[in-house]
Amino acid sequence: MQDHHPDLTEPQTTRPWITLGSTFDVEAWIDNYNRDLQQAVKKDYAKGYGICFLLELGGEIYLHTTSEGDILLDVTEEASWISPVISAATAVATPSSTIWTLPGDTLTQLILGLSDLISATRIVISHTYKLPKSWPQSY
Repeated sequence: MQDHHPDLTEPQTTRPWITLGSTFDVEAWIDNYNRDLQQAVKKDYAKGYGICFLLELGGEIYLHTTSEGDILLDVTEEASWISPVISAATAVATPSSTIWTLPGDTLTQLILGLSDLISATRIVISHTYKLPKSWPQSY
């Protein structure tokens, strides 16, 4: 599966996931992902870029970090089963919508908590988060 977008330097392929077993592994993955994302996004005004986690048991989670360092997650309906895991990993209550807002300092715990449940990832450009109109869309 490939996601081609004109703002990308090349098409983004789906990559198989390797389970991360420690915070060191997660931090190394985050650094690598950040480099890959910066190389993939050519235009400074791109919005909604991030990563898509494809889950072993179905569904997807789209992850984006805001300019303030917070985390936006868009959990597809097929992935709603993952909500208790996200809550347990981040100590954040399940929201009433499919969009989660998490403090930036929970990223390592989130990735570590989800690691065994991810089958693959891919970089995503211009994902439209279905945020309530009352939320600022400064991502």
